[in-house]
Amino acid sequence: MADQAPEACFRLIYSSHLRIPAHERKAQLGAIFSTARSNNTKQGVTGALLVWHDSVVQALEGDEAVVRELYETIRKDPRHERLTILEESPDAERAFGRWSMARVSDDEDEPDIPLLMNRDKGGISPAAPRPTTPAQDEVVSTMRGYARAAAPA
Repeated sequence: MADQAPEACFRLIYSSHLRIPAHERKAQLGAIFSTARSNNTKQGVTGALLVWHDSVVQALEGDEAVVRELYETIRKDPRHERLTILEESPDAERAFGRWSMARVSDDEDEPDIPLLMNRDKGGISPAAPRPTTPAQDEVVSTMRGYARAAAPA
């Protein structure tokens, strides 16, 4: 199978502060990932989410109207506060095209996007770990920089 040409899309990267209590965070984030992966697959949205202490940095990719509508939904979610759009790229190359929502490691020594889900015609299926691409590395590095800047000292 030949490699496909990179797909251009709209990318929005935002940050927020989590309002989820620490003792509920694992369960709540699991629910967020499950919902995001399912909904994003249906809407053609891909992306990655990084949680760093109480901060979130998320990259969303897809049709601009769909991504902006999704951001508005997140903005109204009571689990988030102090949302800030960090970057908007109207003709970005889709970096996370295989993943409806990847979890990015908050540690540079851990592999990025370790256990994630593939977006495919049959829905959502487990993905085998694989090396990241230079485009993914660039976006993930940017996300980490934003998260560290927002984290408490």
